[in-house]
Amino acid sequence: MDVHDKLDEITERIEHARSMPMSASAIVNRTELLGLLEDLRELLPEEFHHAELVLADRDSVIAEGRAEVERLREEAHAEHERLVSEAEVLRGAHEQAARVLEDAEAEAQRQRRETEEFVDGRLANFEVVLTRTLATVTKGRERMRAREGEGWDAPSEAPLR
Repeated sequence: MDVHDKLDEITERIEHARSMPMSASAIVNRTELLGLLEDLRELLPEEFHHAELVLADRDSVIAEGRAEVERLREEAHAEHERLVSEAEVLRGAHEQAARVLEDAEAEAQRQRRETEEFVDGRLANFEVVLTRTLATVTKGRERMRAREGEGWDAPSEAPLR
């Protein structure tokens, strides 16, 4: 039985006690009521002890809660730092990738330009060689025609055009 039950029992005894006529007073059995109050007195130290345990437990729960809050705060701070660091690394990687891509595109353009210049130079040289060859062929044909006119027998082939 706890303190509340004992107080309820005392209250019930007083409420059901025989009333004194024309008065708010009641007749109660002194021995019974004193016995109940003594029981209550014996329960109180136990209840106080229980309350002290609850308060101590409350204080330890609060301390544990505060420690947990601090631990979570430190973990959150560490996670925040990690995420910021990862974000910085990622941003740096993106910047480096953009630079590499830009350099690769510039290098490709340079190589394309050099290749086109090389091919153009080779074609120009080939054009010069072909022009000289054509000029030589033209001169040779003109000489052959000139000799034919001098009476030199040339093979009877049709002229090349």
